[in-house]
Amino acid sequence: MGITKIPSISFSLSSYSSSPLSSLFFSTITNSSYSIKSFHPRHSNRTHSEFQFLSLNQPNPSPKLINKPLNNKFLHCLTDVSMAAEEVSSVDFQGDLSRSRAYWVNESVIAWDVDIGDGSCYLYASETANLVATGNGIEGDDIKVKLEPDSGCLPADVIEKFPHIQHYKPFKVPPGVDTKNLLKCQLAVVSIQADGQCINATGLQLPGVLDDLFSYGGPLGAVFSEEAVSLYLWAPTAQAIRVHIYRDPCGGSPIEIVGLDEVNGVWSVHGPKSWEGCYYVYEVSVYHYCTSLVETCIANDPYARGLSADGKRTLLVNLSCDSIKPGGWDMLSDEKPELSSFSDISIYELHIRDFSANDHTVNPDIQGGYLAFTSEDSAGIRHLKKLQSAGLTHLHLLPTFQFADVADEKEKWKFVDVESLAALPPDSDEQQAQVTAIQDEDGFNWGYNPVLWGVPKGSYATNPNGSCRTLEFRKMVQSLNRIGLRVVLDVVYNHLHGSGPHGDNSVLDKVVPGYYLRRSFDGYIENSTCVNNTASEHFMVERLIVDDILCWAVDYKVDGFRFDLMGHIMKRTMLKAQNALRSLTKDQSGVDGTKIYIYGEGWDFGEVAKNGRGVNASQFNICGTSIGRQYSQNIFTSCVFSSKCLFSFNDRMRDALIGGSPFGHPLQQGFVTGLSFQPNGHDHGAKIVVEKMLSASQDHIQVAMAGNLRDFVLTSHQGEEVKGSEVLTHDGSPVAYALCPSETVNYVSAHDNETLFDIISLKTPMDISVDERCRLNHLATSIIALSQGVPFFHCGDEMLRSKSLDRDSYNSGDWFNRLDFSYETNNWAVGLPPKGKNERSWPLIKPRLADPSFKPKKSHILAAVENYLNLLRMRYSSPLFRLRTENEIQERVRFHNTGPSSVPGLIVMSIEDSHKGRPGLTQLDPNYSYIVVAFNANPREVTFTSPALRTRTLDLHPIQLMSGDEVVKYSNYNAFTGSFTVPPRTTSVFVESREI
Repeated sequence: MGITKIPSISFSLSSYSSSPLSSLFFSTITNSSYSIKSFHPRHSNRTHSEFQFLSLNQPNPSPKLINKPLNNKFLHCLTDVSMAAEEVSSVDFQGDLSRSRAYWVNESVIAWDVDIGDGSCYLYASETANLVATGNGIEGDDIKVKLEPDSGCLPADVIEKFPHIQHYKPFKVPPGVDTKNLLKCQLAVVSIQADGQCINATGLQLPGVLDDLFSYGGPLGAVFSEEAVSLYLWAPTAQAIRVHIYRDPCGGSPIEIVGLDEVNGVWSVHGPKSWEGCYYVYEVSVYHYCTSLVETCIANDPYARGLSADGKRTLLVNLSCDSIKPGGWDMLSDEKPELSSFSDISIYELHIRDFSANDHTVNPDIQGGYLAFTSEDSAGIRHLKKLQSAGLTHLHLLPTFQFADVADEKEKWKFVDVESLAALPPDSDEQQAQVTAIQDEDGFNWGYNPVLWGVPKGSYATNPNGSCRTLEFRKMVQSLNRIGLRVVLDVVYNHLHGSGPHGDNSVLDKVVPGYYLRRSFDGYIENSTCVNNTASEHFMVERLIVDDILCWAVDYKVDGFRFDLMGHIMKRTMLKAQNALRSLTKDQSGVDGTKIYIYGEGWDFGEVAKNGRGVNASQFNICGTSIGRQYSQNIFTSCVFSSKCLFSFNDRMRDALIGGSPFGHPLQQGFVTGLSFQPNGHDHGAKIVVEKMLSASQDHIQVAMAGNLRDFVLTSHQGEEVKGSEVLTHDGSPVAYALCPSETVNYVSAHDNETLFDIISLKTPMDISVDERCRLNHLATSIIALSQGVPFFHCGDEMLRSKSLDRDSYNSGDWFNRLDFSYETNNWAVGLPPKGKNERSWPLIKPRLADPSFKPKKSHILAAVENYLNLLRMRYSSPLFRLRTENEIQERVRFHNTGPSSVPGLIVMSIEDSHKGRPGLTQLDPNYSYIVVAFNANPREVTFTSPALRTRTLDLHPIQLMSGDEVVKYSNYNAFTGSFTVPPRTTSVFVESREI
């Protein structure tokens, strides 16, 4: 079949000639027809922190692309709505069925942004997808239904669910129409003038009516009984479904092909018990909007709990089977580390492969996988035990579900020659060239490219086929719990790696095309989260997310979830997940759901910004309005394990500490990187501007240290008494948003962007010593560790970890991501980082890597580890560092070096407990009645005097007195004058012991 003729097209290619995402390839362009191939952008086209760029109301850093293949009949190419409109504005799109601009929102209403005047509107349907736009209108229909225009507005519940179309006009579907069967067809709505001329036509988006008619709460996936195995699949638009049963994980012919029966959108089949342990795929016959054809899609089960290697087939695995449970698994809840309050949490972020891929104390057969965490005497486990004994509570694992771009079968991997790379100069570009040459064929990827959410990743298992991955994942969780660490999973429900009817990594979009993925006004997939945004505002998407979370909590006994790009998920969905988890009990589920912690990235950008698709789980939405309101009203006085709180990352503290943002100039300095005190050559502005920048940064940090509470009152650098919510970022957004301290996750570095040591090495002047850079690394970490709220640490920051200044190491292989738990090296200067995301900064990076004075010695690494352990010990030495409620922080936390006359570069915080002369406070700490912490970012010693702190009996914390850091021991307090002396680039903790 030929390509549909589109008259008089004018199309400009100039906008793509210099695009950083040059992934559109134009195969044929004429004045009458054209076709465009589209290349699927990878998740990796943007780092997660690049989404924060959008949250700062700055321009999108790169154009979006669609992942729609071209169909012979209709154009399905461009996904950027504004760009598409600009390029084709001169074309009359009469009969444009390539787009889906109308919405069937419930059984009786279709919404469309058209004015038909005195004309008519019709719904066309073709079961065999034969609708064609011609000069005379639409042809090829089986059914034509006249719609009645409604002079009113869309129903309130429709507007609430789809606020982005609230101004669309409603058209009534007449009663008696067989809607359920129509939804299995290719559909279009057409407006026709009174004279019979077709003036507009478009396809339809169906999630609203599918939710209205087919929302379902019954069983899905594989259900096992003593006699049978039953399969249930929600697919209301499918025309026919068969299941292919296989004995083997790949190859061979099916042992059975069985048709499924449909009841109200749910297809099911009941098979023999002998199916257990077999593999299966679904064959789904369904109209697909990507190709405008009725396609035969081969798909895995969206509710898969097991897979063959690389997700070729779904495994029929019964997670309740004793053979895939390690010994004592059912009683693991009784062995969980104690957790008294969410405020007691501290989090350590780690990638499974990083942990052991280069640890030679781990058996080579299990390096880089789940079982490495069961190697009790490995260097990595010994390191984790040190952190746990100092107080660390939670280990956050980067994605562990089935993701794309790492083959599950290790024999398929390619490797670099480590010895040859080690022999190259430290600033050479050859290392990155060799690494990137095989980066899609090695064993490394962060994993933010989900294929199936509910199955452990096969590449981390010793055998990716069968149930091995389930057993080994459970052994990992059990082993970590037994050394005292709770386990957090990084979940990525905001997008999927694949879409369309035929891609190997597409699952959900094959089963119910156009439902699971969020679409633009034109019907193209939204890609603001990288690619293939999911739509949790749709009932069955939300249900799948909640069901998946419960599976990981109950069947794998994990202790928390970190939601990637949580702001792209609806707040309602997050609350349902939270409530579902909190309903879990040891007696009924073997899990205490009240102690499962949920947090995520609450950035507000893309199509969901400002509640564009409903109330989303952004920072201000989850911490404001009705959530947590009870705390500010003192109805509920403890934030111990609240069912009403969700928790988000505090990017304000990160940016104030290190300077700028991930999207500004890489030399922009901050509080700990030398702003004002040690210029690095970057033009920050006039002296007065720089001083104000430093003062504002100190305000931001102090607000964050007080739990980022929006109602916490402090004195600003201008001398005004302000609330945390009245302190503003550079774009006018409030710094503070929390109502409870554990709502805030404080961090200065994470897997995204440069490591802490790298960013300090980049932003500080080149002529300072490595000793000074190490002290700044410790200073930044100390602010996170000693603040109110939940501290979050990137694995390796305590070891001065470097990625050779790579700002986005998601696919940079083991070479740039290496961890060394022997403390011999921090991986600094192992070559210029990969060209793709770093080349623009190579002129800054190259001289630093080439300078041997930048490289820490083993003694520096050992000192950094000790300093970090001491920070944890001090945090857990007193409950005053872990206050649980807003009231406790309001009453006890004060900042002293504030106002216009404050000492620049110095933050002084006190935390007060009940003591003589201070009635009204409840005693929390049996050891200390008062704590003062001074953070000095200056390159010189600073003395600070406060009349409010006179006559106290303060001494340097015993842990610091006994530490190997000789500099901190010069810290001093003079009770007579209330003066503190703090050494350069040092955090000094003073405590007042209780009288015995």
